[in-house]
Amino acid sequence: MQFDIGDELRRVRLSRKLSLRSVASAIGVSASLLSQVETGKTQPSVSTLYTLVNHLGISLDGLMKGRVQGQDSGEISGYEDGHHGIVQRRSENPTIEMENGVVWERLADGGKDDADPLMVTYEPGSSSSVEAKMMRHDAIEYGVIIEGTLTLRIESDVHELYPGDSFSFDANRLHMYENNSAKAARGIWFVIGNKNADSQNLSNLGPAKAGGPSLPAKSAVEVLNVMGDAKARKLRKQ
Repeated sequence: MQFDIGDELRRVRLSRKLSLRSVASAIGVSASLLSQVETGKTQPSVSTLYTLVNHLGISLDGLMKGRVQGQDSGEISGYEDGHHGIVQRRSENPTIEMENGVVWERLADGGKDDADPLMVTYEPGSSSSVEAKMMRHDAIEYGVIIEGTLTLRIESDVHELYPGDSFSFDANRLHMYENNSAKAARGIWFVIGNKNADSQNLSNLGPAKAGGPSLPAKSAVEVLNVMGDAKARKLRKQ
């Protein structure tokens, strides 16, 4: 089930009353590029998507499950039905196609927010950032490669992953995925928030800034709770 990420991002931006130009400037891309993403003419890279959801104050978990609520209208988009059961058919997987051949398919989660289960595909020559910039985000990533070869860069370390190889690391560390082979690489990812974190600061989502601090991770549920608390505090001040 193809997920219209551009339309959803535009809906959330408008609900926040943010202009296209202001959002583009804040995340470091051109207004024309952001417009093309919202209209589906182009797809964002993984790192650009992380930056966008961070700036809009939403989570990837909520975005992919279509549970992003409008700031003023209370509107919640679809895509929820059929994903809380024991079995989820592949044709029902919410799917996001990124720039240059990266595809995320959200797997069955039983209605839980403990982890983001994904089937991830990297086509030949693709990477999580076309600008070759490492990123970081608030989570722990677990995964296993089921076909093809994938390069995982974590800070200065380079790991070549082959079928059957698994990995686990703190995604607050600078990292990037690349497929430098001639065959598609595919694997299963579980992205899990760090429930032992003390900080609720989400400023390190997306491409890492040079010299920026590495902040503790939060789960998707905790992220949504923080957003709800912040909105409640804002309403009380009005």
